[in-house]
Amino acid sequence: MRSKTLAHAIAMAVAVSATGAILFIPLAGQAQPVPNPSPPAQAAGPTPLQALSLPDALALVDSANPALKAKQAQLAAADGVQTDANALFSTNPQLSVDQTGRSVPIAGQAHDNRREWSAGLSQTLEIAGQRGHRREAASAALSALRAEIEDTRQVARAAALERFDRVLALQQRVGLEREAVKLFDDTAAAIQKRRSAGEDTKLDANIATVEAERARNQLALAEEQLLDARTELAATLQLSPASLPQAVGDLAMPPRGLTFADLMASVDAQPKLRALRDRENSATSKLKLEQAGVYPDVTVGLNIGREGPGDARERLTALTVSVPLPLFKRNASGIGQARSDLSQVQIEREAALRDTRAKVSSLWLKLTSLESRVKRLQGSMLPALVDNQQLSVKSQRAGQIGLLELIVVSRQALDARRDLNDALADYHATRHALEAAAGYPIDGTLQ
Repeated sequence: MRSKTLAHAIAMAVAVSATGAILFIPLAGQAQPVPNPSPPAQAAGPTPLQALSLPDALALVDSANPALKAKQAQLAAADGVQTDANALFSTNPQLSVDQTGRSVPIAGQAHDNRREWSAGLSQTLEIAGQRGHRREAASAALSALRAEIEDTRQVARAAALERFDRVLALQQRVGLEREAVKLFDDTAAAIQKRRSAGEDTKLDANIATVEAERARNQLALAEEQLLDARTELAATLQLSPASLPQAVGDLAMPPRGLTFADLMASVDAQPKLRALRDRENSATSKLKLEQAGVYPDVTVGLNIGREGPGDARERLTALTVSVPLPLFKRNASGIGQARSDLSQVQIEREAALRDTRAKVSSLWLKLTSLESRVKRLQGSMLPALVDNQQLSVKSQRAGQIGLLELIVVSRQALDARRDLNDALADYHATRHALEAAAGYPIDGTLQ
């Protein structure tokens, strides 16, 4: 009799609801994650929550990320270098004007005062193709900077997506822990009433009370982690500290349309590797520019002037050509520095290419493993645990199992849903990291 009455008390806490779904683990939860709960007013605290979707978060990254804005600010300097490199000559022409006052003594007469003048224009010419090398170097450097801006955007978006998904997962975790608190509180309350009536033992009441306290502790821990995650996301998106973001969305696992071969084939298009390739091209052009600097520049000038007495003024026109003799300085320092810069960029690009391919391969294997784990949890473990809970309630009513066995079944179901939530969070974090490593646009979907 006591067993049947106890079964009725436990069934009040975990029995089938009016709609036919288990209170603790709804049948719809087999394939879908827990929907984001709307936090109660007392849980929100003094800081209000701001609903934030994934497209909104990505738009904030593009417009407010400090690292991205700092990198974009470098475009003005790179554009200026390219404008100078596209000029017809590397130096400006020189204009010289000379006016001379000359006093010529004449025997028996006053001095003859004469005013003479001359003007000249000179231009230094590069004769070894320096202008072409300079233009190529500036153009490659500008392309590299644009690729670096895209890489910075990808990195910032990946970081924002990781924090966004963490907030989303913790919001679902908080909802899950609230369900657990309600379940164990209801169980503890039912057992306490029965104990007051002398139908249950103190051990039964203590077990139920401990499980309820553990559930509240897990809820408090999840809420603390959620607060930290929201603060990090707000800082990443440069949001006002007056409000914290509440992620809007779910952690459903989308189908994958890309193969490993597709990802490896796209590695060369990764923004960081494109930037390094352009940096290598720029360094190659700079080396050619320094090597061309061994050849002397030719300065050509044209001068005109007027000299002589007023009644016999002479008009002078002179064409001048000057060439420095490269006897002592052969631009060895510039050439050596350019060679060193080129070697360093080549080493960095080769290492980055090797590391990127290895990272894509590792992330692909991890993503495949996580995908299999999520499917196993959704397809086999959760349905089995739901059946176990239904069977345990029936067995409890029939007096075949006790309170401890029922609590164990409920705890297993709760742990399974936690595992699924954590696996989905890891899956999305890995998927976004794979997008960034393979060079695909970070928009939250990997098609």
